[in-house]
Amino acid sequence: METERCGPRPASPLVSSSPSRPSGGEEAAVPALVEPSAGAPHSAAPPRLASSPELLEFDDDEDLEVFSKDASLMEVNSFSPLMPTSPSSMINQYKFEDEPELKDLFITVDDPESHITAIETFITYRVVTKTTRGEFDSSEYEVRRRYQDFLWLKGKLEEAHPTLIIPPLPEKFIMKGVMERFNDDFIETRRKALHKFLNRVADHPTLTFNEDLKIFLTAQAWELSSHKKQGPGLLSRMGQTVKAVASSMRGGAVKNRPDAFTEMNDYVDVFSQKISLLDKISHRVYKEEKDYLYEMKEFGSVYTLWSASEEDLVDTLNGVASCIDQCCKATQKQMAALSETLFPTLHEYVLYSEILMGALKRRDHIQADLDSKVEALYNKKTENDVLSEEIGKLEDKVECANNALQADWDRWKESMRLDVKTAFSDVAENNIRYYEQCLATWESFLTSQTTDICLEENSDDRS
Repeated sequence: METERCGPRPASPLVSSSPSRPSGGEEAAVPALVEPSAGAPHSAAPPRLASSPELLEFDDDEDLEVFSKDASLMEVNSFSPLMPTSPSSMINQYKFEDEPELKDLFITVDDPESHITAIETFITYRVVTKTTRGEFDSSEYEVRRRYQDFLWLKGKLEEAHPTLIIPPLPEKFIMKGVMERFNDDFIETRRKALHKFLNRVADHPTLTFNEDLKIFLTAQAWELSSHKKQGPGLLSRMGQTVKAVASSMRGGAVKNRPDAFTEMNDYVDVFSQKISLLDKISHRVYKEEKDYLYEMKEFGSVYTLWSASEEDLVDTLNGVASCIDQCCKATQKQMAALSETLFPTLHEYVLYSEILMGALKRRDHIQADLDSKVEALYNKKTENDVLSEEIGKLEDKVECANNALQADWDRWKESMRLDVKTAFSDVAENNIRYYEQCLATWESFLTSQTTDICLEENSDDRS
């Protein structure tokens, strides 16, 4: 098992390449849940899809653990403002705006395939890796992985780096009504989320060098299965679970927690409440927009039918119907932009709030172990070489855990602020385009009607 490092990993070999297209958006005003980030990089907005996926219905009091299929995640690595958009552009020079190093590990998750066996039905995804790192035997790998393999990798990363902020995976799908689990929308949503997860891990300064990540990216299916079996047995895992539960009960009453981590804990509590509320409200707004679109379509058809019985008003009624139709199309684009920009960001950070609490608790567990050893030595009131040695090791472990979490926390906050700014900026720009388009449509209609009225008046005057 890979151990936690207090210091940074040496820089990896550099790559030569052509720059990839940036993603993201310009800075904008941000709600109270985030503070402005000085010097945040500016970049272009991500590509938009042509249509808006249908939204799953949620009750207001329902647990939002279901990962709605409309909340498709952008294939953007938010820890870095830039990201390649295709495998063909990978082995080229690629420089981060906020890091001096050049990217040397590129991962793409695509080509989902359905597998049906006598026991189960599951989906596998192709994982293509291109790299120039010396520790890899080849420059390119192609393997297939299923969702359970991603869960295994995330578990190994948490095990090796308990106080680092491991990127979240999408939740397991929960059946809702007659929703088909393996429909195209759900599979595509999950594919994007898995792609994002791997690229966040690959761009992390510590996680990117994890040995289990390398095995995940390079081993064939049978090799990965064999590697999984080399892990701890059932009894060992049960023992670890019992120990974790016992530690969690101590963690809440840790005595010597530094103020910085108490502040982190308080921040996460508030952040979790605000981001969850925003996520829930954004889905409610989407639902209202969907209802409005339906009513608008019904509204437009009334004018079209009316024009058939009003010869003198045919042009006017058809003009109104045409304006309503164009506004409906603009509304569809606005809804698509909402589901492709705001939803993914909010939902990912809802998941991140759980990840943050887990990392803070694991740090507290290490601190609690140290506190209990120190208290035991104090109660004995005599020197105990074995206990003193254990305390020394735990002090080093706590210091390493504190340094790792603090560094990752600062990095995460910077990334979060950039992501949220970009998402809200994109929403603002999309709203402006929407209202400008609708305004121009109706202004054009009014101009045409004014012209027609003037022509009719001039004709009457001449007659």
